Amino acid sequence: MPPQSLAQVPLDSKWHWQELGLCRGADPLLFFHTQNERGSSRSRRDQLAKRVCASCPVRLECADYAIRAREPYGVWGGLSEDDREGIFRQMDRSRNPRLTSVLGTGVAAAKDFVDEAISEQALGIHQSSAR
Repeated sequence: MPPQSLAQVPLDSKWHWQELGLCRGADPLLFFHTQNERGSSRSRRDQLAKRVCASCPVRLECADYAIRAREPYGVWGGLSEDDREGIFRQMDRSRNPRLTSVLGTGVAAAKDFVDEAISEQALGIHQSSAR
């Protein structure tokens, strides 16, 4: 995989939140697909990674970074590569967080998308109804 261009990393990026991420105690391969991983295998791995993200205390900071930096690989803040591409296609240019380069604008512009990506439905978590 080619490395991400440093030109894409927002200038005001703060990294302290990474020390608090639940992903630090997880297998990194859970968050990044192997070269030929496709289909249901990739979907299952993404879903497992998103479950870690769903209860992470720095999920929004992580998602904000990934959106603003247009992070090309992995699950960040509960957003898979496909989720982020969907966000970029649906956001209009006036809300493009890379144009403002202000901390928090990525997740603010895409909050509904972030919430949907780790919803119970997206993660396959079904609450049992009370009987």
